[in-house]
Amino acid sequence: MTETTIALITGANKGIGYEIAAGLGARGLTVGVGARDDQRRDAAVAKLRAAGVDAFGVPLDVTDDESVTAAAKLVEDRFGRLDVLVNNAGITGGMPQEPTRVDPAIIRTVVETNVIGVIRVTNALLPLLRRSSAPRIVNMSSSVGSLTRQSGPGGATTTGPVAMAYPPSKTFLNAVTLQYVKELAGTNILINMACPGFVATDLNGFRGVRTPEQGAATAIRLATLPDNGPTGGFFEDAGDVPW
Repeated sequence: MTETTIALITGANKGIGYEIAAGLGARGLTVGVGARDDQRRDAAVAKLRAAGVDAFGVPLDVTDDESVTAAAKLVEDRFGRLDVLVNNAGITGGMPQEPTRVDPAIIRTVVETNVIGVIRVTNALLPLLRRSSAPRIVNMSSSVGSLTRQSGPGGATTTGPVAMAYPPSKTFLNAVTLQYVKELAGTNILINMACPGFVATDLNGFRGVRTPEQGAATAIRLATLPDNGPTGGFFEDAGDVPW
């Protein structure tokens, strides 16, 4: 593409989302920082611009229809299209989440953000992505949502503690993503899932062992795939994540 590539990252004011924005910006993309907190969004945009990134802020709450509609209109009015969408915003719902004791409201809240929020944002931005010559969608998943790893030997060490909301929400997201892949087969839209690994962010109380920059690497790669790149894949730094 000879024109500037336009990307939008949800939940991009901090952590992995911010590093995805920074990494794409360093590659010459114009990046939209999607975030619901005005002050944090403005601070992130200012920091990115200070680093030489062409960044702009997008007020965006993935759980709110009007907010998502307004975000899509902002991108359309400013650029007329979107080339890259990274659905990064997510929550854990807090711990503990034992299946026999969990409050169903927690599960509902997590799914609203981690799954329905992705559907809401993707559907709102899809008309703009269809105008791109090389559209890419990256959904930030997690290997804790891998049924193979959850059920295999050492599942407790590879997929974390028992949790009724967050891991199943990522399993749900993986399935939802594949439905998009099936419907959009034959188009030029490449859709993939990225696992960042166990990254130290406020999502997990900074208990992770990887940096946000490391966690952003797979998403950045998938957001900038060539036209013959994969679609419908579930990837981490080491390669494919088993379903």
